[in-house]
Amino acid sequence: MSTNHTYDAIIVGGGHNGLAAAAYLSRAGRKVLLLEKLDHAGGAAVSAQAFDGVGARLSRYSYLVSLLPQQVIDDLDLRITLARRRYSSYTPDPAAPGRALLVDNEDASSTAASFAAVGASEDEFRSFNDFYASCGKLTQALWPTMTTPLPTRSAARQLTLEAGATDAWEAMIERPIGEAITGALKHDLVRGVVLTDALIGTFARADDADLQQNICFLYHLIGGGTGDWDVPVGGMGAVSGELERSAREAGATILVSAEVTSVQPGGVVKYRHDGADHTAAAPWVLSNVAPVVLDRLRAAAAPAAPPHATRNPNHLREGAQVKVNLLLKRLPRLLDGSVSPEAAFGGTFHINETWSQLDGAYLSAAAGNVPEPLPCEIYCHSLTDPSILSPELQAAGAQTLTVFGLHVPDRLINAENNEDRRAELQAAVLRSLNSVLAEPVEELLLTDQDGRPCIETKTTLDIERAVGMPRGNIFHGGLDWPFVDDGAPLDTPAQRWGVATDDPQLLLCGSGARRGGAVSAIGGHNAARAVLESEQQPRD
Repeated sequence: MSTNHTYDAIIVGGGHNGLAAAAYLSRAGRKVLLLEKLDHAGGAAVSAQAFDGVGARLSRYSYLVSLLPQQVIDDLDLRITLARRRYSSYTPDPAAPGRALLVDNEDASSTAASFAAVGASEDEFRSFNDFYASCGKLTQALWPTMTTPLPTRSAARQLTLEAGATDAWEAMIERPIGEAITGALKHDLVRGVVLTDALIGTFARADDADLQQNICFLYHLIGGGTGDWDVPVGGMGAVSGELERSAREAGATILVSAEVTSVQPGGVVKYRHDGADHTAAAPWVLSNVAPVVLDRLRAAAAPAAPPHATRNPNHLREGAQVKVNLLLKRLPRLLDGSVSPEAAFGGTFHINETWSQLDGAYLSAAAGNVPEPLPCEIYCHSLTDPSILSPELQAAGAQTLTVFGLHVPDRLINAENNEDRRAELQAAVLRSLNSVLAEPVEELLLTDQDGRPCIETKTTLDIERAVGMPRGNIFHGGLDWPFVDDGAPLDTPAQRWGVATDDPQLLLCGSGARRGGAVSAIGGHNAARAVLESEQQPRD
């Protein structure tokens, strides 16, 4: 075992949040060691050549950016370009093949006509806009607090009341979001378009009492205060790559293929690298792995009485999605001849996601079945940013599709059935997609260098094995409100920044931190701020 090396901070896990923390601390003059188990940094925020011999680098696990604050981009001098999409969503009507709702951010009259085309009234269109305008008052008030010490519930509520968001607070924070959606909207398809933001990655119903769906809804709308989800030019790897560059240029030591084997009290971390065991120590250890994974690493150091970093059972919540990446010769033709494929796939393409279909899919999955039809959302990166494709693929008109299948909880997957379930889920996704197309999507798949179709499917277990997200949960567990209950302890910087564990030297800096989740770097920013604030305080 190598000799100990002393650092100011050790970061366990090299996902984008860990890289952000490393960059902030290194820029503040701290000596930082970051340890990443995989052979590359970036975690789930990476681009990959998913298909052998094919010049396409896909954002394999995470793909859009909403929650990354401009403050972080500016602080760390990140050279990142985020492209805005014209279209918000396209949703075929399963009750009338060939009819669909297209929400055009730049043409309100066109969107109104699309509402009418699916049988939604002018009042429904106005209510849809009013609903989001009301939510926007709340998100604009709360967004600036994401990179400040945590507000209390009362303080957060006061901010929103001052912004004229009294109704939105009640709808989004106090009561199940389903009540607000059904109270404001009448049309089954329109309700479903709104509800999807409450369900992505979260296995829940619209009226669940624990309000996980509300928290998910808030996080999908809060980014930038507007809820816009932008395309990272160059793919998600461009985002994590810039964070890594910023950290390295500031002096951080980043070791990949370095597997942490235990996290011990006193800031001691053991890891294996280059075939040898090593030990490092620091006053601060920041965990960018999920809290459940951190518990395992701590248990390895103290098996008799393992401590617990998890703050609540929320961190044990399962993931609930299947991810499918496809590379096509061209965009498929639609059953709806009134809309071009470029417009339909230019935003989020909803399939079989009416209100009633989403609820039926939840009930089917809760009973142990793969939903049929499977609710799906599709995103086409290459339409907005063709740079992820080789010049040859661009010239040939190739396009990428990323499909996110909802209501596929991890409880349906295990080590024994994973391969069969993966095939079953891929077939369900293709059936769902084909139900709104004028041609089978399978006929449009490109092939790799060995003649295999360019399609890959990732179950929750595949995601856990690949990037360490327990039970495939893309948020590292259940999400928390971006505020704390009145009376919650806020005595230490770690508590105030929402990154505390039961060990004062051990902080959460990833998606498992309060205000974590999605590609935001907020967890890394807040943990670094807690460290620097702690060091400025007088010692007893």
